[in-house]
Amino acid sequence: METERIEITYLSQEDFLKGGCFDIGYTINSVEKGLLAFQKGDILFPDKIVQIFNEDTQERINCLPATLLPEKICGVKWVSVFPPNPQKYGVQNLSALLVLSEIEKGFPIAVMDGTLASNMRVASVGATAAKYLARKDSESIGFIGAGEQSKMHLVGMKTVFPGLKECRVAAKYEEEEDRFIQEMSALFPDMMFVTGGTDLKKAMKGADILVTGTSAQAPLLKAEWMKPGAFYSHIGGWEDEYAVAGQCQKIVCDSWETVKHRTQTLSRMYKDGKLKDSDIYADLVDLVSGSKPGRESDDERIYFNAVGLSYLDVTIAHDMYLRALEAGVGIKLPLQERSVFSHEGLGSFIRL
Repeated sequence: METERIEITYLSQEDFLKGGCFDIGYTINSVEKGLLAFQKGDILFPDKIVQIFNEDTQERINCLPATLLPEKICGVKWVSVFPPNPQKYGVQNLSALLVLSEIEKGFPIAVMDGTLASNMRVASVGATAAKYLARKDSESIGFIGAGEQSKMHLVGMKTVFPGLKECRVAAKYEEEEDRFIQEMSALFPDMMFVTGGTDLKKAMKGADILVTGTSAQAPLLKAEWMKPGAFYSHIGGWEDEYAVAGQCQKIVCDSWETVKHRTQTLSRMYKDGKLKDSDIYADLVDLVSGSKPGRESDDERIYFNAVGLSYLDVTIAHDMYLRALEAGVGIKLPLQERSVFSHEGLGSFIRL
């Protein structure tokens, strides 16, 4: 008789770190694999469920499922985004949990930290886009925003462009910039770090790669700061003036059909009649598959916007899970030893 025991693997963020999963090169491969698999029809991707608790601050918890059919894995990300957290409580604004199940018996196999995978997905998608769209000789990078997404983006961009030499950062508060430089200079001692002193122009003007990673809903990035040949990775919602996209020779999205219905700058432009479907050069998968070329000249200004595709989180999470198992990290936990009515003496547990 087959055992009735159901067991999961629990993996914390620290387990993933010990298991060698903090590897952007590895997750870039996961991103490219996931994009191609979705294009092929090998991934089920239902609509997400969004619960917004405060319309003004956009404090919310989302439930995002996806199924990897060839791998026979179904996953879901339960992610909270609470933008006021850093200033209100001094803690991160994003936390996530991931659950993986196999789809032969339908049993869960893993409950895992999802914050690391989620942050790595954002950075890996941006870095994948930069691989195809940024100049190969890029040496400088500028950030508006100094939080977790900006830090992770620097790890991603440095992975793709090890020749990056200068990093400039500007945020709402100088202490955020100082913390960013303290933490990231320890990881990349070969880079020169420059604080903007909350002056956004100082951080961005003339940089080879520009990144905006804030929770602000305002046109922070100005078109005049983006030089010919620059690559812009737009992470958040509305972070740049319309003229930034308007001057770019190529606009690429992770999924334009998804972006156009959201609240990003490009979405606003589309709704305001300032942007047409034909103005979008490509989705990222078109570059990964080789159906369209990426950068074609050194002086192209190129705009990339990722709205976030949670099937990539599940793809990354499954790959991280497999690597963690190989490394022997994590804790095996039983969900049940046997079905409820198979327990001897069950009557003693019943409360009537």
